[in-house]
Amino acid sequence: MPFASSYTTLIFDIGDVLFSWSPQTKTSISQNVLRKILSSLTWNDYERGRMSQTECYARVGGEFSVDPTEVARAFQDARDSLQSNEELISVIRHLKARSDGTLHVFAMSNISAPDYEVLHTKPADWSLFDGIFTSADVGERKPNLGFYKAVISSTGADPSRTIFVDDKMENVLSARSLGMRGIIFDDTRKVIRVLYNLLGDPVERGRQYLTMNAKKLLSVTDNGILLRENFAQLLILEATDNRSLINLTDTHRTWNFFQGKPLLTTEEFPFDLDTTSLALTVMGSPEDVAHSVMDDMLDYIDDDGIIQTYFDHRRPRVDPVVCVNALTLFYYYGRGHQLDRTLHWIREVLLHRAYLDGTRYYATPECFLFFLGRLLEISSDVYLAVYIKPLLIERVRERIGADGDALALSMRLRLCAYLGLHNDVDLRTLLPLQCEDGGWEIGWIYKYGSSGIRIGNRGLTTSLAVKAIIEMQKRFPSPSSSPSTVPAIPLVKQAYTTAQPPERFLQSKSDSSTNPSSVATSPSASTGQHP
Repeated sequence: MPFASSYTTLIFDIGDVLFSWSPQTKTSISQNVLRKILSSLTWNDYERGRMSQTECYARVGGEFSVDPTEVARAFQDARDSLQSNEELISVIRHLKARSDGTLHVFAMSNISAPDYEVLHTKPADWSLFDGIFTSADVGERKPNLGFYKAVISSTGADPSRTIFVDDKMENVLSARSLGMRGIIFDDTRKVIRVLYNLLGDPVERGRQYLTMNAKKLLSVTDNGILLRENFAQLLILEATDNRSLINLTDTHRTWNFFQGKPLLTTEEFPFDLDTTSLALTVMGSPEDVAHSVMDDMLDYIDDDGIIQTYFDHRRPRVDPVVCVNALTLFYYYGRGHQLDRTLHWIREVLLHRAYLDGTRYYATPECFLFFLGRLLEISSDVYLAVYIKPLLIERVRERIGADGDALALSMRLRLCAYLGLHNDVDLRTLLPLQCEDGGWEIGWIYKYGSSGIRIGNRGLTTSLAVKAIIEMQKRFPSPSSSPSTVPAIPLVKQAYTTAQPPERFLQSKSDSSTNPSSVATSPSASTGQHP
């Protein structure tokens, strides 16, 4: 479903938004006094057209004990310093041009008639505006509501579909009180980002970012070191189903997290069960190869019955997310029962919220919950449906609205779409995190177990954000779009029992037989056995 903007009107302040000026003059009038003059009642009346320029300068000269001639010189200096904000104007021009005539742009300024005459002589793309409203012409000033109402009446703008940009909070507040979307101008780049996010399609912009950066979607540590690794590439592939976006070092059997030489760790980094499990499910490996690898994995189970992280007995490590990903592989190929004790421990981790501070190798609670949802999606196992899924629903509900970066929010939203949980709260938080280039801000997925250095990938965050938005819209469409019965797109592919690579992104299976309200979630359920 396209994500069409509902906004049809842009209204911009002129001074300190579309044009900047300097209060520093060559006269005896200080910057402080000049600003006080601009805030005086006399100046307000002058901007309303209630007195001439000569009368205004004479009055403020008396009020502030300065020579009216100096006042005139000071404001001439201010006019001479006017510079158009070409960066912002260029973006407005682009947004208007791509709207195919649906977006109208207006200016609305507190300015006297003589000052506006001078301003209009300044080089700028004045043809960009469908209308310019000045306080002198209207006889009203911002933040007085009369000025806004006059503009609305003259333009026919719908306030609920209007974006208003001004550098003063009181002016923005008045606009908001009339139903407009008010933006406080404090930084050009920030405002440009907000405009793109409000007026653009986040899905299309995200896809464009991924395409423009194909083969360059590398991971980076939180101290700025680029990493070439396989795990994020595999997740990007799963989310986009587009091999042209990524770089992978394919192997015949087992996989290593790193591509090439390891960084920030031992020179010889062992192959790991985590990346291998993900690769064998995402890449659709031949069944005989997958079963051979799983046979090897069974040699790396500790005395507690929990599967380990590495294909290396010298590095005994346990991480719940790694366990979940290994379980996903085993259930994918119908061998989940061989990791019963691992699954029971994972349920205890979920039950007692042991994941809330992340895990040894994963940075956020959402990582554990997301990959657990991925496990549930590929299996129709009764134990998972009865004893894991209802508890997962409860835990995901607890996380809605919690703090999180763009990746955590995207993971949470994809889980909510799969589980049928409406979540506008996190969607409203995720959308403004989209950057001007269409990608989302980096989110941290995993970390080095010893140093705690985090690793993130903008390509991964963006691909999951795009997928999350699509899935939430399909699961919970607006009333005017399509019926509310559209099924969610699954987190992963369905399990297959042949060597044929599975088709990606099939529709999810019905959950009607496992209504969460009708199943037990007590701690004692963790001792149950598979049917």
